[in-house]
Amino acid sequence: MSRVRRVRAAAATWLLLLATACGNPEASPDTATPSPSASPTTSSSAPTSSPAETEPPVADPAHAVEPPGPRKGALVLADLIIKDQDALDPEVIEEINALRTVKRSLVLSLGNVGIENRVINIGAVDPSTYRNFTIAASAELQEQWDRVAGGEVALEKSLAEQLQDKAGYLQLGNDEDAPTVHIGAYAPQVPQIDAVVNEKWGEELGIPTDNAMLVNTGIYSPRDVMEKLQEIVGDDAAVSILGPDLDPGAEQIAVLSGGSVAEAVGTFRYTVLGGGRIAPEQSWVTANIRTEPVPILGNVTCHKVIFPQLRAALLEIQTTGLADEINPGEYAGCYYPRYIANTQQLSLHSFGIALDLNVPGNQRGTFGEMNRAVVEIFKKWGFAWGGDWGYTDPMHFEMNALKEPA
Repeated sequence: MSRVRRVRAAAATWLLLLATACGNPEASPDTATPSPSASPTTSSSAPTSSPAETEPPVADPAHAVEPPGPRKGALVLADLIIKDQDALDPEVIEEINALRTVKRSLVLSLGNVGIENRVINIGAVDPSTYRNFTIAASAELQEQWDRVAGGEVALEKSLAEQLQDKAGYLQLGNDEDAPTVHIGAYAPQVPQIDAVVNEKWGEELGIPTDNAMLVNTGIYSPRDVMEKLQEIVGDDAAVSILGPDLDPGAEQIAVLSGGSVAEAVGTFRYTVLGGGRIAPEQSWVTANIRTEPVPILGNVTCHKVIFPQLRAALLEIQTTGLADEINPGEYAGCYYPRYIANTQQLSLHSFGIALDLNVPGNQRGTFGEMNRAVVEIFKKWGFAWGGDWGYTDPMHFEMNALKEPA
């Protein structure tokens, strides 16, 4: 049995959790919104998929689509994923499906959103078809897919616990005005897809439509099929084997969505280097990454879009007599292309729009020593502060709004 299939078999034992209110099909839209303080119900075996006697509750009517109804068709696990910056050409899709080595496939919309320094992979999916590519226990969890159709997000519990706010919502994007969506279900998704919403949410978030494809290769080696798929899709798309880790040398695409900052940063391809590091394509680096002088810190290397706001913030800190509150010798960098430790989620440092200050006294999970007047000045100039997060990171500031210095 391959490593990927062993991992998937083990994943089938994961628990699927929904907040208590999710189990009440007669709840009103208000009461159907679960609270993280509620005791979750737990299912270690797949619930039945028989039709509910009443329509499933809808938490977000403005973003709701038709409920998927009972699950239909065979379950299948994807071996490969294709991702492009734009919609896949219908002729390319047809050519892929015509291969004898491709047994099942599914086209979906796939993008990235920045949340608290990490960039998660988010799929905008049709709940009735995508579910068949998840592990059986997740596929059969009817309430999960009803809730995704009703305008909520489903993701793995460990990630939700790190990123949700106190009311059980997730902000989809690192812009200060990025939309928030309620967490409807904790459940494992397809490998390398961290969270899913329905297609109506995908449109609002600006996730490219039909730019990705899941592929099952049946008895054929995914590594051998990958080469043929890469030949068909060309250099603009990335083809990778699905599993817990990406091999060094794997080509990937970061398609950042979720607001004006994401648009300003741009999309890039990158190569996995191993050891948690990545190498963005040189053309993107040349066009966007700069080393320039700023007050207090001296020369720093960041995305070009950050410099006007960073200079304005540091200049105001300097002119208000707070320069001594920032130690240049304890600055830990801005542009650093890497994954978040022990994950396959990019850090926003990979885009050059985050910086770490006064590192020794401001470690993760602590209250930190950062001067709060300095924090407020950074916020004024369009930066979010990691000290405000549920799992604090008080050394960290990241660009979350475009500000125009006078």
